[in-house]
Amino acid sequence: MISLRLDVERREIEAMVEASGTVEGVVAHSRRPEPAGAASKGDGTGSEGPPGAASRPLGLLPGGLHPPQDPQTLADLHLDAVFDALDLGEEDPASVAELFRRPVGDADDVRFRQEVFADLLDDEVRKACADFADVVQTVVRRLDGLGRTDDARTRQGLLLAAAKLYCEAVRSLQRATTELGAQIRSRGLQELAGFIDDYVGSADFAVLAGDVETTRAALADLEYCVRVRGLRVEVSPYEGQADYSSEVLAVFERFRQAETRSHLTTYRVEPALGHVGTAILRLVAGTFPEQFAVLQAFCETHADPVHPTVRSFGLHLRFYLSYLAHVAPLRQAGLPLCLPELSPTSKQEQAEEVFDLALAGKLVREGRPVVLNSYRLDGEERVLVVSGPNQGGKTTFARTFGQLHHLAALGCPVPGSSCRLWLADRVFTHFEREEDHDATVGKLEDDLRRVGRILQEATHASVVVMNEAFSSTSLADARFLGERALEELTRLDALGVYVTFVASLARFGPNVVSMVSTVDPDDPAKRTFTIVRAPADGLAHALALARRRRVTYDQLRERFHR
Repeated sequence: MISLRLDVERREIEAMVEASGTVEGVVAHSRRPEPAGAASKGDGTGSEGPPGAASRPLGLLPGGLHPPQDPQTLADLHLDAVFDALDLGEEDPASVAELFRRPVGDADDVRFRQEVFADLLDDEVRKACADFADVVQTVVRRLDGLGRTDDARTRQGLLLAAAKLYCEAVRSLQRATTELGAQIRSRGLQELAGFIDDYVGSADFAVLAGDVETTRAALADLEYCVRVRGLRVEVSPYEGQADYSSEVLAVFERFRQAETRSHLTTYRVEPALGHVGTAILRLVAGTFPEQFAVLQAFCETHADPVHPTVRSFGLHLRFYLSYLAHVAPLRQAGLPLCLPELSPTSKQEQAEEVFDLALAGKLVREGRPVVLNSYRLDGEERVLVVSGPNQGGKTTFARTFGQLHHLAALGCPVPGSSCRLWLADRVFTHFEREEDHDATVGKLEDDLRRVGRILQEATHASVVVMNEAFSSTSLADARFLGERALEELTRLDALGVYVTFVASLARFGPNVVSMVSTVDPDDPAKRTFTIVRAPADGLAHALALARRRRVTYDQLRERFHR
């Protein structure tokens, strides 16, 4: 008999005893020091293959990446709001978020990602991968939290439980990928399936899984009694004493009418034992030293049970799954998304039924329609010059153009039914900003500096989106500065959109395409938010409004001569 006097309230002891009737209820799980020479985890770069295999990078996100996109560009395109809304999980979300800011540099690496997205559009494949990623995240979160647990025995129990959950997840994924078979077509998920097959068959995994079962079996056979006398708690081996819980249940069995709804709570994080439970756990360990020695040996041998490549695959899956979860409501609302055809050599583009991803999410939530637009760039055409009435959808169209190229360079599905796009190295944006009255320079000078910086940094592979540049100056100056900007874009041979109130810029040259925001022909004051390929006519909207108000020259003459 081992006993301990505790200065606690009786109700706390009784609640604790009720929760810890078995050793599984008292023993939880533990964090360990990093093994010497262990590979770093969660860096998003992949790591070595299964034990015994040739060492090589593995992962679902291969290839070199361009530098991160400028945060202001993402804000201008409203992609910052899209990415901030993604559920990136709790395991290293910053690393996953960074992946959405860094375009891929190689067309084949983009196709690699597109293949994974295509596989994950299959509900069965997506569920298998999501279940695996969720469990890996849970295991890693629990292991990372072990350092916050002071008691060594509690940490050891938590580590054992996490290792059991991990082994189950790996085996479950192996079964799922085997059953899915030909449904897995992408190089990335085939590589994941092959790695899991090799890993489950490896000696290291066999030792880990065997030690988990051996250790759990040693602890599962433990039976003990907890006796509470006042503030005194005693722990002793079970020696055939009466099980009062069973007797009470047997007495009331005759009154059972139907199964009742469970009110048990599932915790996202393992609840702590508290100082009473921890003290009882120490007494249990002292009562059964041999069995707890097995647990200690397990923890010393398997201080970090998660293979670094498994951790990387779990992290990489977050990139794909979080994006697909975010766009799922749009797909359910009937909006088209596609995996674009990308080219690093041809700048002829065609995009059908495209839309602003950020705005569409808001409109779908509000039950409002989403306007779809299309455009194309043929031959030597490089820049779309968009003009038309204010509040007609020009800025939204410019954002859509930028979103398409950034998302396509990530390998993500883009908002549209069909797209053939240039693989851009970077997207540059210039959107109108409110004038800062405390600034030392005026709005026009600020515009000039920002545009100059863009044209200096952009390359032939870049995409440039300029929205209402030089709107603070006169028409003549805006035309002059706009022409200089278009000349530089022509010299760079960069793709772009130039939204302007200067209609004459749409006739700049053969590399420029004029697009115009339209209005309802029956009600010129009503915008359609549709952008069409058409010659710019700065007076068209004004004339339409004048006709509606009956104030055109001919209408006024008719009225005066009556």
